[in-house]
Amino acid sequence: MEYGKNPPGMEREPIGIHLPLTRERAASLSAGDMVRISGILYTARDAAHKQLCALLDAGRPLPFPLEDSVIYYTGPTPPLPGGIIGSAGPTTSYRMDAYTPRLLGLGLRGMIGKGKRSAGVIEAMRQAGAVYFGATGGAGVLLSDRIREVELVAFPELGAEAIRRLVVEDFPAVVVIDSRGNNLYHSGREAYLRFSQMIRKDLVGGSIS
Repeated sequence: MEYGKNPPGMEREPIGIHLPLTRERAASLSAGDMVRISGILYTARDAAHKQLCALLDAGRPLPFPLEDSVIYYTGPTPPLPGGIIGSAGPTTSYRMDAYTPRLLGLGLRGMIGKGKRSAGVIEAMRQAGAVYFGATGGAGVLLSDRIREVELVAFPELGAEAIRRLVVEDFPAVVVIDSRGNNLYHSGREAYLRFSQMIRKDLVGGSIS
């Protein structure tokens, strides 16, 4: 595979991504690119995905626009006093694989999580021109520092798994699977681990360039 703008062993500035994520912008990203994401994300885990698909089955509108949106697979913990959100680390992404192709077909452009995706999801990403970003597991408290606003959007009965609208600033991630199907988990595991270490340095205030 061809690595992106941040190949192994080379030091580059992360790429700024301002949401929404258009198909054209997604196409400009390559597996291996380090990014900092700013704008609106929506949280949703497997229970919320099941509810979204139930709404589609019933012909009812979804609680947020899918076109060019990015979903963050997280179920944040309750905030501490004075805070807006608790720890907000990524959830293992395969739990959403059964539902993801349908959402991609309706315009979902990006997903943030951790772990591998199924062949069916990767093919649906290729068709939809979508990107899968990896966030650093075990860094939920540090990642929550990049969240500026939180709003409950749908399914409050799901608790931590309810859908929330997040406004994030310079949220660090790496392109794990790009819109052409290039996949760091298959072709660049050592590079992915290196990128994860660099993102951790960024989260704790160190330089990554």
